[in-house]
Amino acid sequence: VQLAESGGGSVQAGESLRLSCAASGSTYRRYCMGWFRQAPGQEREGVAAILRGSGSTDDADSVKGRFTISQDNAKNTLYLQMNSLKPEENAMYYCAASPRTAISMRPMDFGYWGEGTQVSVSS
Repeated sequence: VQLAESGGGSVQAGESLRLSCAASGSTYRRYCMGWFRQAPGQEREGVAAILRGSGSTDDADSVKGRFTISQDNAKNTLYLQMNSLKPEENAMYYCAASPRTAISMRPMDFGYWGEGTQVSVSS
């Protein structure tokens, strides 16, 4: 599986961004796909995840009501709509894939990673 993120950028606090992740290779229908972020000096954390087959989603408490994960299976593309961004959400955002059939947001469960896209939020 190859993953390529796009859509990062610099915004003001309260603004929105939509990240995209194009998947290629062995994009099995039952994969779990996720978005993660990592700020300098901090551990990578799960933001949101989705099961490709069922469309079931999960997201971190810190982003509930503001971020939405979605997918277009016909295009093999994953999205993360981020609204009301906060300065503390400055980070590199990564797309990842796992052959798990159960939803997860633990980085250790994901074996395929993109190179990331930077999100910068200024106050």
